[in-house]
Amino acid sequence: MNSDRVTISVSGAAEIAHCGPSVISIAKELGREIARQGAQIITGATSGFPLYAAEGAKEAGGVSFGLSPAASKKEHLEVYRLPVKAMDAIIYTGFGFPGRDLMLVRSSDAIVIGCGRIGTIHEFTVAWEANMPLGILEGEWATDEVIRNIIKNSNRENPYVIFEKDPKVLVEKLIEMVRTQAVNGERELRL
Repeated sequence: MNSDRVTISVSGAAEIAHCGPSVISIAKELGREIARQGAQIITGATSGFPLYAAEGAKEAGGVSFGLSPAASKKEHLEVYRLPVKAMDAIIYTGFGFPGRDLMLVRSSDAIVIGCGRIGTIHEFTVAWEANMPLGILEGEWATDEVIRNIIKNSNRENPYVIFEKDPKVLVEKLIEMVRTQAVNGERELRL
């Protein structure tokens, strides 16, 4: 990863049939905004929402990394049946999905949560516990409402969560939050 850029993880469903008809264009626009605003994208090296975001980043000239649950490229392709396109590099963690999720979150400066399923919720809770900047991309999907309920019932505050429909505004706010945390000494910027 380029140490001069903010790293934004994009989390979302690998299978997107439940996400609505505009999910692909929204995910790609999110990726393009990450690249346009000078950040780099990291995903779980999977299909669906994260892949489309990575493709958008690449279309805009951005840098894209993936963390695979597999231990090798062969396992990534043959056992997990995951793509390798739209990635500048893939790290094969060998930790399965739960371990990969932890590494993905901890390798990021900020997280964007798109349309997702249980793995996306797992990545959200890991980032929530770490007080990381979290951008919840609102859309035609129910993920943002599920997360609102988790927050409401968590019995804990986290001031670093942003809900936003516009990918451009969401990325701007996340980058600003990452830089503010670094200046205030709340978090070491991974630059």
